[in-house]
Amino acid sequence: MKRIVFFTAMLYVTTLTAQDSIRPLLTLKRAVAIALENNYDIKLASNDLKIDEQNVSWANAGMLPNVSATFNQDNAIQNSTQTRSDGTVQELDNARNNNRNYGVNLGWTIFDGLRMFARYDQLQELEKLGQTELKLTVLTAVSDVMTTYFDLVQQQQMLKALDTAIVISRQRVTTAENRFTIGKAARLEVLNAQVDLNTDQTNYLRQKELYRNTKTYLNELMARDLATDFVVADSVVIDTKLQLADLMALAGQQNPQIQIALINKRVAELNLKQVKANRYPQIAVTTGYIFTESENSLGFARENSGRGFSYGLSASINIFNGFLQRRNERIAKLQIDNTDVQVKQQAQSVNSQLMAAYQTYLTNLELVGLEKRNEEIARQNLDITMEKYRIGTITTLEVRTAQLNYVNAIARNSTAQYNAKVSETTLRELAGNIAF
Repeated sequence: MKRIVFFTAMLYVTTLTAQDSIRPLLTLKRAVAIALENNYDIKLASNDLKIDEQNVSWANAGMLPNVSATFNQDNAIQNSTQTRSDGTVQELDNARNNNRNYGVNLGWTIFDGLRMFARYDQLQELEKLGQTELKLTVLTAVSDVMTTYFDLVQQQQMLKALDTAIVISRQRVTTAENRFTIGKAARLEVLNAQVDLNTDQTNYLRQKELYRNTKTYLNELMARDLATDFVVADSVVIDTKLQLADLMALAGQQNPQIQIALINKRVAELNLKQVKANRYPQIAVTTGYIFTESENSLGFARENSGRGFSYGLSASINIFNGFLQRRNERIAKLQIDNTDVQVKQQAQSVNSQLMAAYQTYLTNLELVGLEKRNEEIARQNLDITMEKYRIGTITTLEVRTAQLNYVNAIARNSTAQYNAKVSETTLRELAGNIAF
């Protein structure tokens, strides 16, 4: 009996494996690569970073001059009357007056209290902020893909366990029918075995539905055709050597949320420099080359034209603006204080999450070893129970209990492995260094 059940189950699993081989294998590395290439959130963050990169320029900081070309044309038609100093009067209806000027002008702020330099440094910090936000988006997307992938591995293992349960239940139905035929069992035993088989098939269908929905979600994370079919790996490898001190050290250097808080503090400091620049004079120079032309139908000068350079210097300084300068500086300093608090708060939060996640990680590692032993024990118990059932020394209830214990042991074992891998992934994400 034990050999029959074993070989029947192996045949069933082999058939499923053959069916899976028809579908392409999606490795974790490949899933992450597809997500990095297609994920919508990553694309949006990448475009935001490109905008930040374009903003880093001397012109955007106000360091370069402005050069503009101008052209003005004014025309008038008037009924004009002129009285000269000698009393002579001239009149002309529909007199035309045309004025035209054009040229090139240059304006350049040569000193603004060093605001332009602080602004340029701030633009560079905003570019770093965009890079860090992109890294955070990538880490989040990769973590989601990995967690969903490990979930599929767990569900795939559960499907195989339920397949095995169906094989055993079918064998029970066959055995019960044989025992009923020769008069060693009542019809109730056959009915109970058939109910258990139907229950196992229902559980399998529910698990298969969850498995397919999770595959759809993984395809969504990878931003590809949702109907793409695939299979995942049979198992996962868990890193059992992570150390909390190393993870905290990495988080202090690489965690994107901490880095974002630090960059925001630097941006606030540079904003204070720009506010203080209003205390200093603003000096600008202007120059240009201008052409002027005018035509008058009435008057001493019928035509007038000119050309040449123009240049000038302007300077201004804020003497009093209703104490707004003092107010703006105080607000800028308070913003720096807030960002400093946020840096400390974020570091504290990340370390707290790391400590909690690490304790969960250690617990899950212990559960992996425990549930693996439980699965082996449940398998041995099922073999012994099926052998006793064959010779009629135990009830069908005991057989069903052993069968459920075996399926549940497999489920707990795969769940423990999944939880341990998710804990590992969470720790690496918090440390800002996900490996796959």
